[in-house]
Amino acid sequence: MSLLAAHLVSRLLSLSCCWALSCHDTELSPDFSLTGDYLLAGLFPVHSHCPGVRRRPTVTVCDSFNGHGYHLFQAMRFGVEEINNSTALLPNVTLGYQLYDVCSESANVYATLNVLSVLGTHHIEVRANPAHYSPAALAVIGPDTTSHAATTAALLSPFLASSRMLGVKRYYPSFLRTIPSDEHQVEVLVLLLQRFGWVWISLVGSDGDYGQLGVQALEELAPQQGICIAFKDIIPFSAYPGSERMQAMMLHLARARTTVVVVFSSRQLARVFFESVVLTNLTAKVWIASEDWAISRHISSVPGIWGIGTVLGVAIQQRLVPGLKEFEEAHVRAAKGAYGPCSEGSWCSSNQLCRECWGFTAQQMPKLSTFSMSSAYNVFRAVYAVAHGLHQLLDCASGACSRDKVYPWQIRKVNFLLQEDNVMFNNKGDPLSSYDIIAWDWSGSKWTFRVIGSSTGPPVQLDINKTKIRWHGKDNQSVCSSDCLEGHQRVIVGFYHCCFECVPCEAGPCGKEEWAPEGSETCFPRTVVFLTWHEPISWVLLAANTLLLVLVTGTAGLFAWHLETPVVRSAGGRLCFFMLGSLAGGSCGLYGFFGEPTLPTCLLRQGLFALCFAIFLSCLTIRSFQLVFIFKFSAKVPTFYHAWVRNHGPSLFVVTSSVAQLLICLTWLAVWTPRPTREYQRFPQLVVLDCTEANSVGFLLAFAYNGLLSLGAFACSYLGKDLPENYNEAKCVTFSLLLNFVAWIGFFTTASVYQGKYLPAVHVLAALSSLSGGFGGYFLPKCYVILRRPDLNSAEHFQASIQDYTRRCGST
Repeated sequence: MSLLAAHLVSRLLSLSCCWALSCHDTELSPDFSLTGDYLLAGLFPVHSHCPGVRRRPTVTVCDSFNGHGYHLFQAMRFGVEEINNSTALLPNVTLGYQLYDVCSESANVYATLNVLSVLGTHHIEVRANPAHYSPAALAVIGPDTTSHAATTAALLSPFLASSRMLGVKRYYPSFLRTIPSDEHQVEVLVLLLQRFGWVWISLVGSDGDYGQLGVQALEELAPQQGICIAFKDIIPFSAYPGSERMQAMMLHLARARTTVVVVFSSRQLARVFFESVVLTNLTAKVWIASEDWAISRHISSVPGIWGIGTVLGVAIQQRLVPGLKEFEEAHVRAAKGAYGPCSEGSWCSSNQLCRECWGFTAQQMPKLSTFSMSSAYNVFRAVYAVAHGLHQLLDCASGACSRDKVYPWQIRKVNFLLQEDNVMFNNKGDPLSSYDIIAWDWSGSKWTFRVIGSSTGPPVQLDINKTKIRWHGKDNQSVCSSDCLEGHQRVIVGFYHCCFECVPCEAGPCGKEEWAPEGSETCFPRTVVFLTWHEPISWVLLAANTLLLVLVTGTAGLFAWHLETPVVRSAGGRLCFFMLGSLAGGSCGLYGFFGEPTLPTCLLRQGLFALCFAIFLSCLTIRSFQLVFIFKFSAKVPTFYHAWVRNHGPSLFVVTSSVAQLLICLTWLAVWTPRPTREYQRFPQLVVLDCTEANSVGFLLAFAYNGLLSLGAFACSYLGKDLPENYNEAKCVTFSLLLNFVAWIGFFTTASVYQGKYLPAVHVLAALSSLSGGFGGYFLPKCYVILRRPDLNSAEHFQASIQDYTRRCGST
C-alpha cells in the first residue's frame, strides 16, 4: 500500500473512530470478555434490532432478546473454555475472547472498529505495511448474516457466513467459513427441482446480499438445467404483513400458476413473507426453503402456516455440541437466575453491555432447538479451526507452544478431525461439507421435520428417499405444459421454453436403416434382430436338439451291441445305422438357425435337413414296403420278388431316392441360393436378419419331395397293419408321420401370419418335431424291447408270431 493511500485510509478510519470509540468509561458485562494469550473476537446478535431514527452517531439500542444469537454466543465461550482445558490442543497457551452484540449495522461497525484497534487502546494505527499491524484480536468468529459479515470480511477473517460473494478472494482474501457456500446450496436446490421434475417455478428472495445473490445464482443456473422461472420478486426490508407491497406480491404469485415456490430468504423476511401467505390463504403449493429458514422455529411458529402446503428444503447437516446445554444451564445457575441492574453508561452505547435485565432459570432458558444447535456447532467448529491453525503456527506438536507474536494473516486453514467430523477447506476457504434435504412434518398443529436425503460431492449429487415425504396437496407437479405425445412436436408459446403447444409432426424422410413413428419428424435407427444363442427359447430348442442327438447316438450304440438279435434284424439290420445317421445329420443342421445368419449357415441349415430327412424317409418307406411285400405278395408274384431280391431292390431305391433329393437340393442351392438378407418390410422399426430359403422354389421342391416320401411311408405302414406283431409298425410309424404333417402345417400357417425374429425358432420346432417323431415312432419301441423285454427279443418268439400270422391268414 502506498503512503498516500495509507494516509487516506487513516483519515477515514479516524472519522469513524471519533464517534464509535469515544466511550472510555462504558460498563461492560463480564460474560463478554476473557483474558488469554491470544484473543478471538465473536460477533453475535444477542438482541434483535429495533429499527428507528438515530439522531446521534451511537450504537443502536436493541431491546428484544434473540435466543438464537444467545446460543451462538454461549457456543463460542464453551469452545474457548474447552480448548483452554485441553492438554492436546494449544497445551501451554490460553485463548481469550471479546464478544460483541451485533444486533444492528451500527453495532456491527462498532465491533469491527473495536477489533481493529490496538490492544488496550481505543485507536487504530494505519501503517504502510499492514502485515506488521497487530489488532486486538487474531480472528473473528461471525457474524451469522451475510450483510453484517460483508462489513468485516474485507479486513478481518470471519468464519460464519454462506454468501458466495465472500468466496471471491480478490475482495475477501482472508475469509473462511464453516458452513457450505451458497453457490453449493444453489446447485443442491436446482438438483432437487430436477429430481422431482419441477421445471416451472416461482422464485422469491429477501432484500440484502444473502437473498439477492442467491436469487441471482438461481436465475443463472436454473435455465441451464431446463427450469423456467415464471415469477420472481424480492421481499423488501420495509415489508410487513398486509402491506400493499406484500399484497401485490401474493397476487402475482397466485397468477403465476406455479405449484413450486423457491424462497431464498433470511429468517426475518421469510417470516414476513409467510405471514402474508397465510393472510392471503395461498395454499396447496410446494415451498422450497433455503438453509437460513428451512428448520427455523421462527418460521414454523407463524400462526396457520401448517395449511400452506408441502415444505421441502436444504439444511446444514445436523451436528451436536456435546455439553453445550449443560454449559448454558451451569451458567444460569452461577448467575443465580438474574442479572443486576443495568447501568446507563455514557452518552453513547456499548454492545458489550446488558441492555435488558433478562433473568433465566433452568426452566425458563431459551430453548436450544435443532436449528440453533446446528448453528452453534458451526461457531464451535470455527473456534476449533482457529485453534488448530494457531496450534500449527506455534509448532505445538512438540508438546509446548512457542508463544511467538502472531499476526492475523499468518493463520491459515487447517484440516482437522472434530468429534468424528472431518473439517476440510478447499482453495476458496469453503468447507467440503454437504446439506441435508428436509421435509416439514405436521401432526395436527405440532411441527417437526424429517431428513429425507442428503447431498454429496463434489460433483454435487442427491440421495433422496421420496417415501418419507408427506405431500399436502393433490397435484405436486409443476410444469407449464405437459409432455407431448409421440408423433407431436413442441411449438413454444410466449417467452418461456417450458410453455408450448403440441402439434402433429410431419413425418420426415428416413434412410433405409432408419424409421419414424407416424407423424414424427425424427428418424430413429432400426433395431437389428435375429434368433440369438442366449435367448430362453433358443436354450429350450438347443437343449431338445442336443438331447435328440444323444438319444440317436445311444440308440446306434445299443443296436451295434445287439446287432444279431431278432429285433435289430427285423428293424433293418445295418440299414438302421444309415437311418440313425440321417437323423443325426438333420439334427446337426438345425444349429445353423441360431445366431446371426451367414452364407455357410444359410446354405447348410435347411439343405442338410431336407437331404437327411429324405434319406430317413426313403429307408422308412422301403422298410415298410419290403415287409408288406414279403408277407403279402411274395407268394403271389414270386418272379418279381426274386428279381427284387436278386437286384438289391431296397438298396437301389434308397440310393435313387436320396440322389433325387440331393439333385433337388443342389439345384436349389445353385439356382435359388439361400443368402443372408436384411428384411425391412416386415416391421417398420426392425431389421430382421434371415435367410432367403423360405421364399425360393428350391425349398418348396425339396419340401414337396419329402412330403411325397412321407405319404409313401404312411401308405406302406398302413398296408402292414395286420402283419405279425413283431413286424407290425403301423401304429407307431403312422403317429410319427402324422406328427410330421401337423408340424409342417403349423409352420406354414405361422409363416403366413408372422415374419418376425422368432420365425426361425418355429422352423426349428417343426423340423425337430419331424426328426423326433421319426426317431420315436420307429426306434424307441425297439429300444424298449431290447432293454425292458428281452423275452420278446428271441427267435422263438418271432417264429411263433409268424406261425400265428400264417394260421390267421389260412383261416381267412
